[in-house]
Amino acid sequence: MGEELMQIMQHIHNGHHFLLSGGAGSGKTYTLVQVIKEIIKENPTSLIACITYTNAAVREIESRVNHENLRVSTIHDFLWECIGSFQKELRDSLIELINEREISINANVNLPINSDFFIKEGEFLHIQYKEYLRVSDGIISHDEVLRVANYMFTHYKKLRKIVKGTYPFILIDEYQDTSPLVIKILLETFDEDDSRSCHIGFFGDVMQAIYDDGIGDINTYKYPNGKVYEVKKEQNRRSPQTVIDLANKIRLDDLVQRPSKDKTAPNMMKDGQVKIGRAIFIYSRTESTTIYDIRKYLHDNESWNFDDSQTTKELNLTHRLIAGKAGFNTLMEIHAGDCILKYRNKVDNFIKHNLVNTDDKTFGEILTFLNNTFTDERSRKSFSQTSAMENFIKNNQALYDKVLNYPYNKFVKMYVSSDQLIDDKKQEEDETSKTGSRRSELIRHLMKIERCIYLYSSGRVEDFLKSTEKKIETITDKRSLHEAIDLLSNVEDKNIGEIIDLADKLDIVKKDDTLERYAERCPYVYERVLTVPYKEVQHLYKYLEGMTPFSTQHKTKGTEFDNVLVILDNGKWNNYNFEKLFTSSKLQDSVVQRTRKIFYVCCTRSKENLAVYYHKPSDEVLTKAKEWFGTDCVIKIDKS
Repeated sequence: MGEELMQIMQHIHNGHHFLLSGGAGSGKTYTLVQVIKEIIKENPTSLIACITYTNAAVREIESRVNHENLRVSTIHDFLWECIGSFQKELRDSLIELINEREISINANVNLPINSDFFIKEGEFLHIQYKEYLRVSDGIISHDEVLRVANYMFTHYKKLRKIVKGTYPFILIDEYQDTSPLVIKILLETFDEDDSRSCHIGFFGDVMQAIYDDGIGDINTYKYPNGKVYEVKKEQNRRSPQTVIDLANKIRLDDLVQRPSKDKTAPNMMKDGQVKIGRAIFIYSRTESTTIYDIRKYLHDNESWNFDDSQTTKELNLTHRLIAGKAGFNTLMEIHAGDCILKYRNKVDNFIKHNLVNTDDKTFGEILTFLNNTFTDERSRKSFSQTSAMENFIKNNQALYDKVLNYPYNKFVKMYVSSDQLIDDKKQEEDETSKTGSRRSELIRHLMKIERCIYLYSSGRVEDFLKSTEKKIETITDKRSLHEAIDLLSNVEDKNIGEIIDLADKLDIVKKDDTLERYAERCPYVYERVLTVPYKEVQHLYKYLEGMTPFSTQHKTKGTEFDNVLVILDNGKWNNYNFEKLFTSSKLQDSVVQRTRKIFYVCCTRSKENLAVYYHKPSDEVLTKAKEWFGTDCVIKIDKS
């Protein structure tokens, strides 16, 4: 029995909750599996709930431990299993949350609602959990399950007792990405009564907490101030020594990794010594240096092969440069570079500074007022169109004429960003929706359509039936389904709007409450997206599901490659700052922490060689780079 496993089992024997903290490549999942096996061995009749982050992880753990008393699921499935049979309490809780505006509902429903809201044709609706939201039909989705579960566990002591009695062991994988609501349920709400004991175990790494809506850490719950006892797993089985040394310098906590003592570990050589590997910092001072120059340098001097995407990976922080190559450039332009919306923002900024009354006025009326009122050159420059805006509007005059008639106060609330198109939380092909996802309701809807096509086409009929509203009961239904999928798959030159209508008409993916609310809340973006060729959605889906050679730094989490090139460019994303990564001493600064964590995740993907590229670094950045990488490994690659 390994050292960490012995410590964990001792905590379980003592009635403690525990936390296994392990850095990248430490074998946390292996230890999780060993803990499960040991619990089963000691408690053969007890049920164990193992909660993981993705359905792919569910399948991996189930394949390693095949036992009738083990229940492996995602957090949403686990919570629904706990609350789904309590229909009366579910309805009551939903009514409370809707009236408290914690759960959204169609704008044409007057609040507050009462207990007969869920009565249809004289009977109570059976509340269901699906991948779409239609509250008036008793259907809730991912986000609502978390809120309802939190409410029910807080207000129904009986429910807490039942779940704790059913599952004396609950293990949480990738705890750092788990919603704070879930942690609150497990470590606070569950402990409000001591009638039944329940052992809670957490597995993860605080330095890999790269999603803002996750708990990040559970330091406030750790012993001696809290009731969670930490066990550290310090070995690294993946990375060569140079990468381990670099990663230890980047970490923000006191966990220091060392090479594995296991001579069969992937990062060990045949003689039992750890691989040395190579970690270099390359930079350029000139504007003319391109990504192709960087690749050529690594190919010529380090023998990297960028044609092999399975062994060599280039990691970028943003998706904008990737969009054109991957084939969804128009969708990205709408979400990240729409010039009409940029012009609106410029006008709105001027209005806020000059206290202009915008009540009951259209966007066009506001522009007329500004032009008639603020005639000095300085003011006009502050709200006038740039040349790029002028060119865009000239080429999209009908679009611009339409927004001139929008009520101004509604138009300024139409928020859009690249986050609504790309959700980096998504890791696996079968994760169409996550709680806290920043994707817009429209993009989620489009991903559901593509996922249904993918599931059916790949023969995963059971998963397909969970994702669609199409009823399959007869041979005729099966034939109809096959024809429907063929129609959706062969998009030819159809646009997005046509495919949404077709999927709805064929009952593959119905238009739901969330889509209708988005169309009402953000008509400009909605109508623009509907005109885009649907082929861009197909390309976007393939990119998001890892079916292309391109990747971002967020999506690489959990993967590993022989050679890793990290491009340090924040792409004008204010959440990250690579200058501060190397120069700031304020380690508690949220931007610094966020940047260090994503940098840590990127560097530790390497199994052999790591290269970090920085364009035009300051002398201060280079000083820190030499400290981290070594003077000989900081290399200028400008053409002589």
